[in-house]
Amino acid sequence: MRTSTWLATTLAAVVGTVAWISLPVEAVRLSDGRVYFVQPPRLTYSATTRNLTSAPGATYYFTLTVPDNAGEPLQRVAIAQENGSTSSRLVRYELDETRAFTGTRGDRGEALTLADTTFDRDTQTVTVTFDPPVPPGTTVTIGLRPDRNPNAGGTYLFGVTAYPAGDTPYGQFLGYGRFQFDEPNHIVPF
Repeated sequence: MRTSTWLATTLAAVVGTVAWISLPVEAVRLSDGRVYFVQPPRLTYSATTRNLTSAPGATYYFTLTVPDNAGEPLQRVAIAQENGSTSSRLVRYELDETRAFTGTRGDRGEALTLADTTFDRDTQTVTVTFDPPVPPGTTVTIGLRPDRNPNAGGTYLFGVTAYPAGDTPYGQFLGYGRFQFDEPNHIVPF
């Protein structure tokens, strides 16, 4: 009798756990209509292809992983430059050159369709909107093209915020992409 009771209890626990794990995850929806990720995406990588000041032709890459249990697809990403208030630190973008694809910079997948890419000069924020939204369980990389790198050398921080799909999505801050721009060595002729 003890063995059968133990087996029944163990079987019930295993079946209950498997059923719980396989349930679909639904987004958090508040009574005021705001939508949150259950588990927000993660900023896993950021880099620039050129790190000299004033260099043209760079691409700024930001890679995010949308977890399986996000609860909602990724609708848009906002990337805000911190301390870009002076003209020597300001980055201007070629918005029509913005790209996004599944995978990483070194292992590119399919290109993703962008509904819109905008720039808010007051907040120094580029917003990239996906159409359709990026489903949970996907790694996505965004490539921003600046006109050129900033004129002043130093460390630059780009805050990344992710927004789920929905009428009133709540953005969740994922962290900073950190770039180091160096001034070229000037060789003085004799």
